[in-house]
Amino acid sequence: MLLAEAAARRGLPVLERVPERGPKQGPDVRRDLHWYGGPLAADRVAAPAGIALLEPADTWLAALPYELTHRRIESTTLGEARALRRPAFVKPPSDKSLPAAVYADGSRLPPPDTSARITDDAAVLVSEVVEFAAEYRCFVRDGRVVTGGRYAVRGLLDPGPLASGARAFAERVVARCAGAGPRLPGAFVLDVGPLTGGRWAVVEANMAWYAHCYTADPERVLDVVLDATGPHHAVAPADRPFLRSLRPGQPPSAPPRL
Repeated sequence: MLLAEAAARRGLPVLERVPERGPKQGPDVRRDLHWYGGPLAADRVAAPAGIALLEPADTWLAALPYELTHRRIESTTLGEARALRRPAFVKPPSDKSLPAAVYADGSRLPPPDTSARITDDAAVLVSEVVEFAAEYRCFVRDGRVVTGGRYAVRGLLDPGPLASGARAFAERVVARCAGAGPRLPGAFVLDVGPLTGGRWAVVEANMAWYAHCYTADPERVLDVVLDATGPHHAVAPADRPFLRSLRPGQPPSAPPRL
């Protein structure tokens, strides 16, 4: 794994599997733990391990001005989205519990399943249906894109280099949010891309600690992940509004990594 190898090169120990109740905390265990893995496993493991997790607000994308998204986006609940009578792209903002997809209408959404966190009070984003010609992942740290890469072309996985236009647009979005808002944490992931008509738009913002590197520089990705997770006492005051509210999690589908 790229990040595990980058961590090992820095002399950081990597624990690829953790006990069901998380790593033990004692005098012989490091307390400056960081997390890289899924949100369900994070909710099960991070709290007992004392790990703080930064993520953009669930409503961030819907709060952006139209000029940065070029589509209407609403932050709502899954229960309310079931009343949709038109095609829409529906996705959870961060947990990845609900399949992100275009649904013909609200009746096509998955039924409630508490074991998978698919509940009617779960937060979702409902968006107009648009097509991105390409999608780029930008890893942002302290207001700058430090690395990134392309991960899709017309909705299909197709890793490639980070285009200069993607970097420039992402940094414009970050600068806009640092001024007029909506605000973002100090370390996160921003996905952007050109629509089929050529206009650049935001795809979404997400947690760095659950973002695939693709073609990004693993060393710089690791810097962002280390800033986005860690001990609670090390979280900057400006980042405290972006601390993930931990919830009881389910066993992960893949081994979590610290």
